[in-house]
Amino acid sequence: MESVVSKTKFCEGISDISDSYMGFIIDQWGVLHDGNKPYDGVIECLKELKSRNKYVIILSNSGKRAEENKQRLKKIGIDPSLYDVMLTSGEMTWQGLNEQDEGFFKGLGQKCYLISRGGDRSIINGLDIELVDDVNNADFLLISGADSPEKTIEDYEQILKDAVRKQLTALCANPDSLGVMGTQSIMGPGTLVARYRDFGGVVHYIGKPHQPIFHKCIKILQDRKIYPGQTIVIGDSIAHDILGGNLVNIDTCFISSGLHSISFSKAETPADMDKALGLLVSQFNNVRPKYLVKTLDWGNPLPDRKHKKRIKRR
Repeated sequence: MESVVSKTKFCEGISDISDSYMGFIIDQWGVLHDGNKPYDGVIECLKELKSRNKYVIILSNSGKRAEENKQRLKKIGIDPSLYDVMLTSGEMTWQGLNEQDEGFFKGLGQKCYLISRGGDRSIINGLDIELVDDVNNADFLLISGADSPEKTIEDYEQILKDAVRKQLTALCANPDSLGVMGTQSIMGPGTLVARYRDFGGVVHYIGKPHQPIFHKCIKILQDRKIYPGQTIVIGDSIAHDILGGNLVNIDTCFISSGLHSISFSKAETPADMDKALGLLVSQFNNVRPKYLVKTLDWGNPLPDRKHKKRIKRR
């Protein structure tokens, strides 16, 4: 399958591409918000998409369930009315553990050693799963978060080594190796999982860029008569959002101010941007996005709807 897009179109904003798509699969962290507040222009952009009857799925590698992510967005000012569906890797993990009837979920067992951020246990709430404090008593290992920057990878290594000796299968409910917190990049759970594999452990990933979570999005959209050719993935991670969209043949739009912002910090002209993007994608098998925008901003001047209504009444 051809995975390289020969040319990336640089756009002023989402308005440049909105007419070409009906389905929008949008990443959360680094695109909508920085963990504390929405980025400038995000709420207005979402309002514009909804006013044009676009179907918006927020797709996140969050290890938390969908409802918790919805509440977090609402708390920082992104209301559920601004999108249609929240889908997270944590939600897919919960569903798989609840059913345990297919794929790598089948026969996992009931005793779980959980590595999460801040001791969060919501990913197994309501499940017939027993959390154990000693990894040697576990049937499987579940990694949904990491206490970065308070902890480094070295703080987790003994647990990971013990789990490998026990030959535990590890589930990664958040494949992100890096995350965004304010202006800081922090270690993601994907880094812990990579170390687990280095030690010889067996890992199964739930989330971007792996295809099952994108296939779930495709199914949701197809139920509304929106097909992959009418859909775009928007995200700030080449390794997760752009690669993931590419793997299921969906067009992609890259946000350059997010996770990889350092790569574009000195780019002042389109030629600089193109060079910076080329260097970046060369690290990821040359999987290029179809479009690039700096932020999730509408871009063009927003229409004055009140003014339009006044004119109409005249």
